Amino acid sequence: MTTDPFPTGGSQTTIDVSASTAPTLPPRQRAVEALMRLAAEQPWQDIELADIGTEAGLTLSEMRDLFPSKGAILDGYTRMIDKIVIEGTTDDLAGEPSRERVFDVFMRRLDAMAPHKEALRRISVALRSDPLSLSALNRSALNSMRYMLAAAGVPTEGPLGFIKLQGGVLSLAAVMDTWFEDSDPTQAKTLSRLDRELTRGERILERADDVRRLTAPLRAVGQALIDGRRRMRDRARAAPTDPEARDPAAAI
Repeated sequence: MTTDPFPTGGSQTTIDVSASTAPTLPPRQRAVEALMRLAAEQPWQDIELADIGTEAGLTLSEMRDLFPSKGAILDGYTRMIDKIVIEGTTDDLAGEPSRERVFDVFMRRLDAMAPHKEALRRISVALRSDPLSLSALNRSALNSMRYMLAAAGVPTEGPLGFIKLQGGVLSLAAVMDTWFEDSDPTQAKTLSRLDRELTRGERILERADDVRRLTAPLRAVGQALIDGRRRMRDRARAAPTDPEARDPAAAI
């Protein structure tokens, strides 16, 4: 028996996700669970879609209807973890500083991923040598982080929005590196790493905000120059093209 990280309701339940009872789960969840089981035991590069289908009790045709690729299944896992964190969010920390709310969200995310810790560790190591996969994974992580920060009540729109999102992705990745090797039930090393990463992120945001304020006059001047050139181009396009119309002597 193992904890199911993708319950259909708002709370986690304990169910058997072994291959023999996997058909009791929804097909998408079966595919995701199958990938995680295989990734915990086999090199990521050796896992084929047909292997995942066999492990999940799904035909290749059924797999095609569910996911277009192995990476898409991994993205499906990310979305399922997102849902667990979002559904587990309460108003208990509503009055706390944003740092404490983000800390809580990140730790709840690690708790949700704990049943697949070994699979995630092996996948992380494998993808580090694949730039294209890393790029796709980062895009998925940015979308995930947008919802994680929303769950923490942290706005991500505006001039510093992308810095918050990408910084959150990098911070969580760094924390996960420590989490992978942290076997202590108290997760002391993980908690300490998360505290350091959030402190570093706060400092980066403060510096970025200072730079944004200091460069505001320059950006305003630059925008004025751009607007001026645009108006000149618009007037030039609207000017008559007939040579005689531009020559005052032509009317004599």
